[in-house]
Amino acid sequence: MIDHLKVLFHYAAGQSLRSDVEQLSKQGLDVVCCPEGADTPFEEEIQDAQVLWHVLQPVTADVIRRAPKLKLIQKLGVGVNTIDLEAAKARDIAVCNMPGTNSQAVAEMTLYLMLGALRQGTRLDRACRNGTWYLDAATKDTLGEISGRTVGFVGFGAIPKILAPILQTMGARVIYFAQQSKTVPYEFASLESLLEQSDIVTLHVPATPETNGLISRPRLAKMKPGAILINTARGELVDEEALHEALKSGHLNAAGLDVFAQEPVSPQNPLLALDNVVVTPHVAWLTNETLSRCVDVAVRNSLAIMHGKDLEHRVV
Repeated sequence: MIDHLKVLFHYAAGQSLRSDVEQLSKQGLDVVCCPEGADTPFEEEIQDAQVLWHVLQPVTADVIRRAPKLKLIQKLGVGVNTIDLEAAKARDIAVCNMPGTNSQAVAEMTLYLMLGALRQGTRLDRACRNGTWYLDAATKDTLGEISGRTVGFVGFGAIPKILAPILQTMGARVIYFAQQSKTVPYEFASLESLLEQSDIVTLHVPATPETNGLISRPRLAKMKPGAILINTARGELVDEEALHEALKSGHLNAAGLDVFAQEPVSPQNPLLALDNVVVTPHVAWLTNETLSRCVDVAVRNSLAIMHGKDLEHRVV
C-alpha cells in the first residue's frame, strides 16, 4: 500500500483553493499546483508525479512519456479529448473524468451567452465605454428576447436538462437533436430540421471524429436568417471561417462562444473583431462551486489509487 502520492494539479489555483488542497497532505496526498501555460515548472513537476489533475492543457503522448511514475490522469470535467488515451492505455495509466460536476455552471454560462447575443452585449459594452449613449437604428433592430423564440439543443445531456425547463419558463419553445430520442417533454428533431427551425442553436456534444466540423458551412447556411449560434462545448464542432462569414454577411445575427478550435484563441482570430460575437475564454465550467465538486471527486479517486480501490468514472 502507498503511504503518500504526489499529485500535480495543473491549474493556477487561487490562494484559497491552494490552501485547501495543501491540507490534503494529512490524507497522504501531496498536491503541487502548477499553472497551465509555460512548460518549465510543469516539465519539472511531472517527472515524479503519480497523479495528474488535468484541466485543459493537452496531455500528449510526450507528456505521458516524461511521467514515468504516473498512475492516474484525472480530468477535472467531462471531455477527455485533450488526453492521449491510447498512450495512457499503453502505459496502463488510469484515466477518469467526472460527469455532472460542471453541468450547473455550463448551463448558466450558456444562458448568459444566449442573453448576451440576443442583447448584443459586446456591441453595447463597447458603445457605452466609448461614450456612445444613444444607439443607432441598426443596433436597435437587432435586440431581442428569449420569449417567443425556438431554442434548439444539439445534444441533450446533463446541461440541456438543467437549461431547457428554464428557457421554457421564460417563454421559449425547446426542441432537440440527439443520437436517439429521450424521455423528455420536448420535441425531437433531425439536425437539419432543428437548424431550419431554431432561432437559437446551442451545442452540447463532445468532440469526436464524428462531430468534428459538425456545424459546417452547408449547415450554417441551413440556419434561419437572423439566428444565433451558442457554443459552450468544443471549438472543433464549428467551421470558424464559415461562421465568421455567416456573421459578417448578416445571415446570422450573433454568436456566443466560450470555446475555439485553437486554444488559447489567437487575438487575430477574426471572430474576436466582430461586435455581434460574445466571447469568454473557455470558462463556462469555472465557478468556485464547480471547483469544489471537482476536487472532491479528484481526491476520492486519488485516494482510491493509493489504497487499491475502484475508481469513479473510469474512461481508460
